[in-house]
Amino acid sequence: MTEPTLAQRLGYPADAKLVVINADDLGSCHSANVGVFECLATGTVTSATLMVPCPWAREASSRYRGEDIGVHLTVNAEYELYRWGPITHAPSLLGGDGGFPRTMEDVWDHADLDEVRRECRAQIERAILWGFDVSHLDAHMGTLQLRPEFFDVYLERYMGFPARAVAADEGAVFTDHFRYVGGVGSRETFERDFATLRPGVTEFLLHPAVDSAELRSLATDDWESRVDDYEMICKEDWVRRRLDEAGATLIGYRPLRELARAGG
Repeated sequence: MTEPTLAQRLGYPADAKLVVINADDLGSCHSANVGVFECLATGTVTSATLMVPCPWAREASSRYRGEDIGVHLTVNAEYELYRWGPITHAPSLLGGDGGFPRTMEDVWDHADLDEVRRECRAQIERAILWGFDVSHLDAHMGTLQLRPEFFDVYLERYMGFPARAVAADEGAVFTDHFRYVGGVGSRETFERDFATLRPGVTEFLLHPAVDSAELRSLATDDWESRVDDYEMICKEDWVRRRLDEAGATLIGYRPLRELARAGG
């Protein structure tokens, strides 16, 4: 007998096209907090992920009203002049200036896996303490997903090891497809990939933020792309229209979480 598809396990037909649109980097700055919550309010963005160690994460929790929000597990701080660090003060996760390393390679070369595990657990626990009903997990910059030994902590088909098979063997529930965006700025991916949706659950991501002096000062290389992600959702109407034309149904991560809790 053929195993049921993820869509069927979620209560949809086998050929259903289900789409999660996830907003990353909630808590990274005030502009991101405003942008992400406004995008969630439209219903087109169906989930978001919180960067717990960042300076504006606590403010994000004050805006939370039960939206579908997970934890964006963070072990990097990529900006040169805007810094944040491990909430566990783990020595192997501290760069020379007291913040997380800026690059994935620096984490991979120097981080102690036990300290990474404690840090990730602490980030999840703090989000729960702040009142978030954590719906899912993902990883900032992909640092915990792109190396097998770090993926073991994270428990996606990346970089030469069967990560999806490993996750499935551990009972994790995850989307069928993930439309990767290199860097920041999702307009091109949305325009290209909505028309070629396959049956199953597909995740798209974006990094919305409202324009502000704050955003321009800290995200000097990509602030315009973050604002464009926000405007694409909140000031234009084509995203929802294109998804409707493709026969897609928007869902969040909570149904996947409940399936996992039920032994899905």
